[in-house]
Amino acid sequence: MTMKGTRTQKLMTAALAGVLAFGAVVAEAAEIGHYSGGFLNIRDFLVPEPGIYGGVYNYMYGTRRLNDRNGDKISSVTINPGRGPGVTLGVDVSVDLYVLAPSLIYVADVKPLGIKYGALISPTFANASLEGALSTARGRGGKAESSSFDVGDMLVQPLWLGKTLDHWDFALAYGFYAPLGKYDTDTVTLPRGATVKVESADNIGFGFWTHQIQGAAAWYPWADKRMAIVTALTDEIHTEKDGFDLTPGDSLTFNWGISQYLPLKADHTLLLEVGPAGYDSWQITDDSGSDADDPGVHDEVHAAGGQVGLAYPPWHTAMTMHGFYEFAAEDRFQGSSFGVSIAKKF
Repeated sequence: MTMKGTRTQKLMTAALAGVLAFGAVVAEAAEIGHYSGGFLNIRDFLVPEPGIYGGVYNYMYGTRRLNDRNGDKISSVTINPGRGPGVTLGVDVSVDLYVLAPSLIYVADVKPLGIKYGALISPTFANASLEGALSTARGRGGKAESSSFDVGDMLVQPLWLGKTLDHWDFALAYGFYAPLGKYDTDTVTLPRGATVKVESADNIGFGFWTHQIQGAAAWYPWADKRMAIVTALTDEIHTEKDGFDLTPGDSLTFNWGISQYLPLKADHTLLLEVGPAGYDSWQITDDSGSDADDPGVHDEVHAAGGQVGLAYPPWHTAMTMHGFYEFAAEDRFQGSSFGVSIAKKF
């Protein structure tokens, strides 16, 4: 979950060729987490009615901009070979990411408590990872001119509790991201025979586990729930990165959205869903470990957009599309995303 038109994407970080032959790049780019604020639909944070659900999420993210700690675009990096004033090179960042995430959800009633219990599993398949791309851009990975479609990290959410009232819905969930995705490190030889270990440029997985705690609430102005005003808060707690003395700082993401169903047929057998949405994400603790770069510098990103979808209740099926534009970011990429998902209750 860390989790998305073009189906064949390329990751190109130009002007960084040969960077590792000289030493470190000063780009002030930190680690990022698994959870993407632009992945889910507005009502996906809430526990659905009891049953078994299947869904397929397609997520695309593109960016041509990497920002520094002040939110300004990085146009050059300084390469310091350990002596002399160093060399400054221009940077041209181009990242296109596609993620496919099939999901299976089970929901049951816990009648004595009046709550719903759910669980889900969602493996991912991707052509790149934003974390891997960020590593490449800051000089901790090699140069990737193309990327292959491979297995990514998997979200497992064994605990998902929901309480439904006439005008409210509440949800609380615990899940974890298992680092099953393609992840390797490389050893690069520096001048004078020194070596340094870096992440492989074509990594798909992040190389660390993440614990995720998520709470959500929805208010329905009308009892038929045609409109939902939804908010969600997601906390990520990361473990040490494989192959490095580095534990990424925790992340906190706030999602918001307004979902409105409009009947396209008089018998309500076809519904149009529309609404604005957005997310704000902050790194809330320092990166730690001897391999952490500028651990006190925290990344953040802010985005707004909206979604549109069609639901066909007789088939218990819905298709949803959404898009987000990141209007501000610090110490990370700033770009835009687009998602298409299809879900069905069996």
